[in-house]
Amino acid sequence: MPGWFRILEISASSLTAERFRMEVIANNIANANTTRTERGGPYRRRVAVLAAREEAPAPFSEWLSRAMAQVGVRDFRPPGIPGAGAEVAGQVGAGVRVVAVGEDPRPLPLRYDPTHPDADANGYVQMPNVDPLLEMVDLISASRAYEANVTAFTTARQMALRTLELGRS
Repeated sequence: MPGWFRILEISASSLTAERFRMEVIANNIANANTTRTERGGPYRRRVAVLAAREEAPAPFSEWLSRAMAQVGVRDFRPPGIPGAGAEVAGQVGAGVRVVAVGEDPRPLPLRYDPTHPDADANGYVQMPNVDPLLEMVDLISASRAYEANVTAFTTARQMALRTLELGRS
């Protein structure tokens, strides 16, 4: 059963990362016209940097293993199935995590608006380097990835429940 928990942990890590990515994108859209931030300049587009996790945290799996050891249960696997930690061809990683939130280094565009309170002596205003159209495309991409992970999580959960039902009969 630990393999099922690992699948759910991987999917959950991706759900968390994609939700965070959507929050960063929503923040970019909300600040697409912010010409003065707390730091003094215009808002700079932010990007969530995702990376593969090296190890999957397994708090529930560890808890379950300890509980099984306390009641004397050692192994539910039929003979011939590799144990936890065994190398399996095509083995998946440990999920995904947010490494950092970086600022987009692209230059800030200038817009001529001499009446704007943040205009310089020549009448130009530095605008955020946020393209709302690009942000919407990124938001759709993150949303689709989130939906795919919800489907994977639900499917894995249903398969685990079916497996348990088969074990009862």
